[in-house]
Amino acid sequence: MAHAHSSHETEAKVIPAPQTQAIWRTFWILLGLTVIEFIIAFTLPANHIRVAIFAGMTIVKAFYIVGEFMHLKHEVKTLIWMILVPTVFVCWLLVALMYEGGHLY
Repeated sequence: MAHAHSSHETEAKVIPAPQTQAIWRTFWILLGLTVIEFIIAFTLPANHIRVAIFAGMTIVKAFYIVGEFMHLKHEVKTLIWMILVPTVFVCWLLVALMYEGGHLY
């Protein structure tokens, strides 16, 4: 009794090349931003400017992480705007509420 081989048994399995270069680049960028945050934390006096710098750098890091690890930068522009615009409005709402509540002068 002869055994017929199907086509998927004889095909070579294609393994995608590892993306180690992109992962290391992301690591170094995030490490650099974190080092800058630590330098600012230990050199600038505690005031509203330092808090604003930290908030801005945190938003930059968050967008970079979302773009790289959640692959949002490879999506269509409409989806990016659907996520970005509400996020900006929520941040604006938080700043407005803190200002009205007397926490920002």
